[in-house]
Amino acid sequence: MKRYAFGFDIGGTNIVCGLVDREGEIVWGRKVPTEADKGNDHVMAVVASCVEIGLSESGVAKDDIVGIGIGMPGLVDPERGISVLSSNLHFRNYPVLAKLRELTGMQVCMENDVRMYVYGEAVAGAGRNRRHVFGLTVGTGLATAMVNDGKLYQGGGDFSGELGHVPIEGIEYGCNCGLTGCLETVVSATGLARQAREAVLSGKRTMLADLKEDPEQLKAADVSTAYDAGDEVAIAIMNRTGVTLGKALSYVVPLLSPDIIVLGGGVLHAGERFMKPVRETLFERIMPIYRERLELAAAQRNEDAGVLGSSGWAFRQFGS
Repeated sequence: MKRYAFGFDIGGTNIVCGLVDREGEIVWGRKVPTEADKGNDHVMAVVASCVEIGLSESGVAKDDIVGIGIGMPGLVDPERGISVLSSNLHFRNYPVLAKLRELTGMQVCMENDVRMYVYGEAVAGAGRNRRHVFGLTVGTGLATAMVNDGKLYQGGGDFSGELGHVPIEGIEYGCNCGLTGCLETVVSATGLARQAREAVLSGKRTMLADLKEDPEQLKAADVSTAYDAGDEVAIAIMNRTGVTLGKALSYVVPLLSPDIIVLGGGVLHAGERFMKPVRETLFERIMPIYRERLELAAAQRNEDAGVLGSSGWAFRQFGS
């Protein structure tokens, strides 16, 4: 009998969901608005409705579902099934698993969304067939996860992976977490936009000033546009951002010794503009014994990784 699991990647704007078989094929999928402003119970109702629709449209019987995997942003307590804190979703100590079990009648497991993303890349993407996979997503912020022999590293309190909140020398920006100099204040889509905005407001000669009438509207994608036009300021911004991440990763490698570092998130749209300085800086700063066995790669299942990870986690927790 063929078995399936639902995987959910819950974001502040959208919920991406899929019905996935044990081989990692997504047989049904959908993206729907999260509508977090309508309350926590409403978000859970949206998840439950996706399960109902998925069963109806796919033709898969409920008895063939091993369970549901949830990737939640922010701090989670997987053992108690609680969303401890998710600022974008306005969740605080909310019983996610209990509510979804009530609404769906199915087994449910939950983990942090970035861990589920990296787990998806480890089992079905760029990290497939690698024992030790370190992954990071660079988007609005920066977070990481580690998968060792198919197992997630969670750390004390389940709070591991916040590389974005490690203060880095040379960064002077204040961070929303309360610290100063956090990596993600530079290495993120937000950080790229901030650097572009500052360059324009400081009077530097750059085509970034021509891309938006109001510098506050500049986005990370604008840096790539100006980069491709040969704009020296944009090139310097992208290089600084990549070099900064490369330095941070050079601290990670001797500690964890991964086989592969998988880089994902919205930053993938920058491609080699960003990857090249990251790679060059990282490999210049680590010993040959690490360099010779390490690969830095772009995520392969970037859009689907969260769904594949959370459904795969459900198979791991509930599948026979």
